[in-house]
Amino acid sequence: MSEKARRLFDALDLNADGELTRVEVITALRSKGPTLAARDVLPMWAVGDVDASSALFDAADANGDEVLTFEEFEAVVDRRFGW
Repeated sequence: MSEKARRLFDALDLNADGELTRVEVITALRSKGPTLAARDVLPMWAVGDVDASSALFDAADANGDEVLTFEEFEAVVDRRFGW
């Protein structure tokens, strides 16, 4: 398990239910993105707009159910962010 992926997932999981929705990812990255980047939880270049956040969600949603589990999320962010 990637510790950085876990920290980022937990920061984006606004309702702490163990899953991420598209709205959570977009909302959290827009509101917390710069702070997460400053804390080295997220690469600065990954702090993007709504389209970039939505694209990250789509890339991670392996089964297309519109909800991300940690395992789906980890597989994509570890590869995309080089962790």
